[in-house]
Amino acid sequence: MQKSHPVYQNIVVKVGTNVITDREGHLDLGVLEQLTAQIAELHRRGVAIILISSGAVGAGRSLVNLSGSLSPVATRQVLAATGQIKLIDTYANLFARHGLLTAQILVTKGDFRDRQHYLNMRTCFSALLQQKIVPVVNENDAVSVTELMFTDNDELSGLIASMMHVDGSIILSHVDGLFDMKAGKDLIREIAPSTKHFHQYITPGKSEFGRGGMLTKCHIAHKLSRLGITVHIANGKKPDILLSILRGENPGTIFLPEKKPANGPKRWIAHTEGMEKGCVTVNEGARIALTAGERANSLLPVGIESVQGTFFNGDIIKVCSEDGTVLGYGMARYSSEKTRSLIGQKDQKPLIHYDYLYII
Repeated sequence: MQKSHPVYQNIVVKVGTNVITDREGHLDLGVLEQLTAQIAELHRRGVAIILISSGAVGAGRSLVNLSGSLSPVATRQVLAATGQIKLIDTYANLFARHGLLTAQILVTKGDFRDRQHYLNMRTCFSALLQQKIVPVVNENDAVSVTELMFTDNDELSGLIASMMHVDGSIILSHVDGLFDMKAGKDLIREIAPSTKHFHQYITPGKSEFGRGGMLTKCHIAHKLSRLGITVHIANGKKPDILLSILRGENPGTIFLPEKKPANGPKRWIAHTEGMEKGCVTVNEGARIALTAGERANSLLPVGIESVQGTFFNGDIIKVCSEDGTVLGYGMARYSSEKTRSLIGQKDQKPLIHYDYLYII
């Protein structure tokens, strides 16, 4: 690696199942060795790195011969519970070759629902990085079922990248990046924050062994870019891929960051889709005021048409227009019961203050 200064000082690296497993779904030690060597080199150069790694279920396949009749959920739980030990042990041994200590962190989607819990996790990550320890994070597949599941580890990496205010997020897949399926399958090198409708460029489908696909990656990358984080989607099987990106090269697709990103609690709220406790529908006047972007506007009771669900002070709720379009998410300042009693009233305190309101 050239001795140029790395373009990022704080990054999240997400490694997909298809990057670190072979055709049978077992761990690919060759790929893992070269990835950990790159991370160690960047670590020596002062780059703080959080590694989000799939692969527990794949590792479990090489350990367990399942017998009897198990449901798909139970099968995944058994493979993940046994395979996670092998996965983290493999990382620990490989990083130890470079003098690095590894920490394991397993999370579920529910861990991000509560603001205080969210802040506690951030403190843990910060402390590990301060001690020069490499955090290796994975979804806790042994207990993550139904509503507790992330879409995939791309969503998890997005939550952590936003939480830690990193400079860059690198999503390593088994393909080179995002391809324009309407232009001869050309690799798209740059994506602006204003880009929408990614489905027109992407062939639907999921990874062979993972749960996610390119469309999910694009939605997560786009959301992070609007929060001011540069995102790369690149081929994790290519030699020195991380070193190339940190040199400032663009071997895949880069999502360019918004120049004026959201800060503070909005970064957390931006990733709370699917975690909301209720919903409010606003009238046309409120919709225009909230989405105009000309000045900061809070959501007042006078602009609310209806309330769905049960929520309390501090809960995340969804904000929709009259036609059902999701406008954004925010933290409620009082309960659904009180909100219903104040619908349409003027001169009342905001249900959602601007500082806690993320407009999509």
